[in-house]
Amino acid sequence: MEWLKNLNAAIDYIEENLNGELCYEDVAAVACCSPYYFQRIFSWVVGISLAEYIRRRRMSQAAMDLQLRREKVSDIALKYGYTSPTSFNRAFQSVHGMTPAVAKKREVLLKIYPPARFSVEVTGNKGLRYRIVEKKAIRIAGVRIRLTEDMGRNRECIPDFWKDILRSEMLNKIGRLRRKDCWDILGVSVYEDRDNIFYYIGVVTDKVIPVDMCEYKIPSSVWVVFEQDGDFREEVQGVFRRFYKEWLLLSAYEYAGLPDIEVYPFPAGESKAGDYQQPRPGEKYLQAQGTGNSQVWISIKEDR
Repeated sequence: MEWLKNLNAAIDYIEENLNGELCYEDVAAVACCSPYYFQRIFSWVVGISLAEYIRRRRMSQAAMDLQLRREKVSDIALKYGYTSPTSFNRAFQSVHGMTPAVAKKREVLLKIYPPARFSVEVTGNKGLRYRIVEKKAIRIAGVRIRLTEDMGRNRECIPDFWKDILRSEMLNKIGRLRRKDCWDILGVSVYEDRDNIFYYIGVVTDKVIPVDMCEYKIPSSVWVVFEQDGDFREEVQGVFRRFYKEWLLLSAYEYAGLPDIEVYPFPAGESKAGDYQQPRPGEKYLQAQGTGNSQVWISIKEDR
């Protein structure tokens, strides 16, 4: 329950500083985690990025100021951290669908986004299958892309990365590196520091890594493993959201902050020589991924 308290404290901090400078590092410090993991948790639980949430809250307050206090647009822009009237106008229109000047009129229809508040969610109508596993360190090999602390942008580029790999010969090359006892393909989100955030598509291996690939060692840990049948790729976001909003609240664990792992069945097509047939086009394979026993692995530790 402590993480829930920390998230609400971070929301309170944002509210207190809407009309001042908001540093993600300071917000995350209130929540007792790194900026990357705070933004990641926030986006899973709330459903929008931290940046978008702050923009909506600021523009909600800006609309109030325009109509109730009749302040100048330039003054309100500065109040909420916009030194450029153009950038303020753009942010305001993205939320309200009109310029700040038009919003001064009493008859116009505006939007308000109230502060978020995290609490125990009453659910129970849908089960969440899981098991807890203790696993030694593993070494993965594959290809990667660099991510940023912008969760919204990451969610757009990761599916495109999968499509590119699934349409190329690279998936076959990755498959040939698989350890004999590990037959799945992984999607792994890795945070080293704010300048080194990566998403890997790879396999568990004990072989020599080709020069056109990367390797990463995932530390030993205790993991909660969620399993899902059906179109699992559509459920991954939901699994992370339910992990934070439901599972953690009922367990005696907390998030350990290690790489998050998605596990998918490798496509059929292994030949006797150990090579793999050309994978199907990305879209078809992405649809086929959900037909096996796909999983999400999240590192956990005892809640102290």
